Amino acid sequence: MLQEAGFEEDFTVVELLRLQRAMYSRRLDADALVDLVGLGEKRKARVSTLSGGQRRRLDLALGLVGDPELVFLDEPTVGFDPEARRRAWAVVEELRQLGKTVLLTTHYLDEAQQLADRVAVMVSGRLAALGTPTELAAAERATVVTFRLGDGLAASAAPDVGAPLVEEGAGWRLATEHPSAALRALTDWAVRNGGELEALEVRRPTLEDAYLALVGTAAAHSAEAAEVAP
Repeated sequence: MLQEAGFEEDFTVVELLRLQRAMYSRRLDADALVDLVGLGEKRKARVSTLSGGQRRRLDLALGLVGDPELVFLDEPTVGFDPEARRRAWAVVEELRQLGKTVLLTTHYLDEAQQLADRVAVMVSGRLAALGTPTELAAAERATVVTFRLGDGLAASAAPDVGAPLVEEGAGWRLATEHPSAALRALTDWAVRNGGELEALEVRRPTLEDAYLALVGTAAAHSAEAAEVAP
């Protein structure tokens, strides 16, 4: 399944699936596939009338109609709304239960964490890490603390907690191997200045945290190599 594919616009959804299905000796039922990808109400609609998200669902169905043992999915949920994305995840889970091998490329780390048995992280065209989502996340030992600064508090005045504060959206994020000491220093500082650490959250590292650490390490190595290059 490609990130984007062309369709015969004048066919209905089920007609296009039946046409493609006829090209395979092994094949899945076209009507069942329409329901599987959530296009049941659009089975008789012409392809030209489908929205972008509905076209992505049809693209997924076309990739499965030949009942493949090995399925390559390249960014399969790009352009999906949240409901369609969850439905696509359910389809991948069902493929796994049917014993099929799925190779999925994605920039959505929550998607990889939800679906993958093993994850390969590519950085600058090189394999930077390989393992289960749990293994990769566990390799990043720092605890992640996120919060927003309430009125009267400025990040420039925050105490040194041994780890940099990184701006993230409307708040701040730090990764530390000493979360208790960091939290005590930050909360004491906030109380002394009459402010609050709003939306305070402390969590274990996720696959996304591990990925960001790997990308940062690779970038640092590249910069060092550039400095010493003749």
